[in-house]
Amino acid sequence: ATSGLIAALRKKLDLVGVSIVAGLTAFGGGTLRDILLDRRPFFWVEYSYWLWVIIGLTIVSIWFIKNKHLVYTEKMIQLPDAMGLALATILGTQIALQFDMPVIVAILLGVISATFGGALRDIVCGEIPQLFSDNRPYAVIAFAGSGLYIFLSIYLLDSSAASVISFVFIFTIRAIALYKDWHLPSFRAQK
Repeated sequence: ATSGLIAALRKKLDLVGVSIVAGLTAFGGGTLRDILLDRRPFFWVEYSYWLWVIIGLTIVSIWFIKNKHLVYTEKMIQLPDAMGLALATILGTQIALQFDMPVIVAILLGVISATFGGALRDIVCGEIPQLFSDNRPYAVIAFAGSGLYIFLSIYLLDSSAASVISFVFIFTIRAIALYKDWHLPSFRAQK
């Protein structure tokens, strides 16, 4: 939600626009997962208190975050964002498995849950989604963490222990990737 809020503030959107972009960022991936699974009610309807959290965050942030603070705020949210990546990946994978999805589908739905809110944020703000263009291993880490969760929960551990280990794995690898500024190879068309 905070990265959506920052993107919306950079685009100088009004309160409604900032709220919508923050909400899309926070809930977009999970909503897409729920649509693909034909899961009702959507998770944000089932847990509607999160809507109030986003609205409150938006209102408070608009008054406190100034343009000169955007870069600093963006840096400060990277580790909490890594925690969000881990949590959304694992929850998305668990929900897909509850719907008896094949392993690869469960992994991809975990990745979608964790990453597509940011893609929607960028599309609504008129940008090419960073998920597809910045060469950072965000989705690859989610993919690996989702696969690890499935492997551990099926073959070695109970779901709770698998969740904790996978969370720590995703968070740690994402934090290292941020610190070391890891990038995936980029592919350019030959002229």
